[in-house]
Amino acid sequence: MTDDSRSDIDRRTVLGALAGIGGAAMAGCSAFERERDGQTSRIDDDAARELATRFAPTLYFDVHEPWFPTDPRPYVSERDGETLVTGFDAVDGYHEQYSEGAPPNPTVFYHAVEYEGSPLAVVQFWFYSVFDQFTTNFHWHDWEVLHVFVDTETGDPQLYVASSHSRTVPNNEFLDPDPELIPRILSELGSHSSTLSVNDVPDRFQRVAIDDLLADITNTALEGIEDLADLELPLAYGLPRDEGSRLPYLVPEYDGVPIYDHERLPSVTRESLIDDELTVRSYDALTSPPTGLPTRETGLVFGHTERTSDADTDVEYDLVPSDELEHITSFTGPQLSFEFTVPDVVEDAMAGHITTTGTPWSQPRYENPAADISVPNHRTALADRYDAIGEAAPINTVVARLTETITADNAPKDEGLTTTETALESVVLLESDPEAVPTFGGVAVVQDVPAGEHRLTINGAGRAPHSERVSVSDDGTPTAAGVGGEIPLVARDEATKLEIRGENASSDLSSVAVEDDFAGRLYESSIDGNDAVYVHAGGAYTTEVRDTDDAVGAYRVNPSPEAGSMVRIERPETGKASLSEFVADIADETRLAIAAAGDDDDDGDGDDEDGDDDSSNAVEGLERALAAVVEAARRAAERARDSERAGSDKQLEAVAERLQRVEQRLAEASDDLPKSLSNATRNRLRQADRRTEQARAAETL
Repeated sequence: MTDDSRSDIDRRTVLGALAGIGGAAMAGCSAFERERDGQTSRIDDDAARELATRFAPTLYFDVHEPWFPTDPRPYVSERDGETLVTGFDAVDGYHEQYSEGAPPNPTVFYHAVEYEGSPLAVVQFWFYSVFDQFTTNFHWHDWEVLHVFVDTETGDPQLYVASSHSRTVPNNEFLDPDPELIPRILSELGSHSSTLSVNDVPDRFQRVAIDDLLADITNTALEGIEDLADLELPLAYGLPRDEGSRLPYLVPEYDGVPIYDHERLPSVTRESLIDDELTVRSYDALTSPPTGLPTRETGLVFGHTERTSDADTDVEYDLVPSDELEHITSFTGPQLSFEFTVPDVVEDAMAGHITTTGTPWSQPRYENPAADISVPNHRTALADRYDAIGEAAPINTVVARLTETITADNAPKDEGLTTTETALESVVLLESDPEAVPTFGGVAVVQDVPAGEHRLTINGAGRAPHSERVSVSDDGTPTAAGVGGEIPLVARDEATKLEIRGENASSDLSSVAVEDDFAGRLYESSIDGNDAVYVHAGGAYTTEVRDTDDAVGAYRVNPSPEAGSMVRIERPETGKASLSEFVADIADETRLAIAAAGDDDDDGDGDDEDGDDDSSNAVEGLERALAAVVEAARRAAERARDSERAGSDKQLEAVAERLQRVEQRLAEASDDLPKSLSNATRNRLRQADRRTEQARAAETL
């Protein structure tokens, strides 16, 4: 991200953006836990062909796309009495036949069913590609689908459903499309995730309506999380690179070498994969998020051979009934690997994304297309119109807005942060039910999450990984991950690992939180044993721990950007002693900064206990007042460790009084201090006041 794009984002703006990214929960609906749908039967050949010809979509591909919809039948083989398509045969055979601008055997397959006793029919368009290469995954073979729901009495289309990355990412859907408009599909580079285009700009995705330009989806927006109501951004994967986001692609490996070097793929070269300018070879090797990744640009346009006059097409595709493929038992291929090292448990968990794909005709949505409706309001609309469509039930959704952590201009150097929008997409993994999904527009969404405890992990090119525990309720309300729905990420070259050794704690810890002096709370998670979070080395932090009795402890963490080493809280404690020591630490840290900024030649003469000298030097008076706080807070901690509750409380009372004196001295000295230091001192005083009150109220010594 360039410097001129690093505009500050206040919490309201971030949460407002999050407010718009879903709507499933409040609609009380679910695409995945629904009432039973009616039975379907296949439409006769002539009627099916007529529907397919009428709605055959125009397909728009990225200029860098290497794998276009094709016919898998040239690559079939027989093994043990079964017909199958192997990954090696398909990928090598495709590239052997491929020539620039003329992909081999351009084909779209269709399948049509009608709901029995209902005027609702569906024609499906299935797109097969020999390979999938993306930012979260890669695998042999790829099937994507567009469902067109049609009322056979009126002839009007009711709903378009274009398949997205997985069942946990909302599809791109449009309710009540224009009957005169030919469906258009914008295919994502490499992954072939399909979004819709129904407005006047055919090759660009429009998430929300602007002026006279219609939105390309009617997916709904999120409600139900308090104070998240500023924006209404539809919850759908969309097409991130068409919306200005950057996606770094990965190179797949097999048998220890990139697939283009494998002996069983002689027709595949490096140029057969996604272009170098979009590819990263290692997340770990990048010290900061990559810049300069190109956004989407339209390349080839595919149109049905019987309707080429309806669009400016480059390639004409054949329309073939999918039942001509149903003799194929499976699409096979060995598990691939990431080119760079990842933990085996992660790679195994993602094996479904890096091996192969199943056959369409073995999936529930093949005979019941309504199973693929991912927008609850759309299912509700069809259920109101047709008895064959069952009502939906609540669905659990985890959502968060990812941001970038950067240093704040109004803070002392390397001692304060802010967060800003991110233009680089990340990978999201819910480890308790692993299925890696990409973010869109910096938004992380995982749908259909079982109730209970989960661990959410975020990873991105050039970023330190983020992991936290998330508790999901079973009432269908959305769960905001992070802090109020925001998860700030840190560039690797600016990250310091902060580790909390909960297994050594004096009591059982229940949660941990990290706050920066300027950016506020950046991390909050339940904890079971040890925990760790990557923080920006340019921040100044308060680390808060709580135990199962809700007792609080706090620790000051101010990493050095030059040190680059891990910071560890070896034996976290809760209670008066921990909180008092924190107040002493933050006051002493501030005192030293004030002293460095003061006039070294003016020593002052006052020496009373409260640091209230009669010196005309306001800065020195502030320094002495802080020193008095340090002294009283140290005594409070000592008394607490000696089990002297009354003595500790008396010293904490003195701390509270002396913090008030510090506030007075700061007001007097502000004009003589750098503005950034004045800002930091005010922020730290608020933190010290808060922790002092917690210490006074603490039952635990």
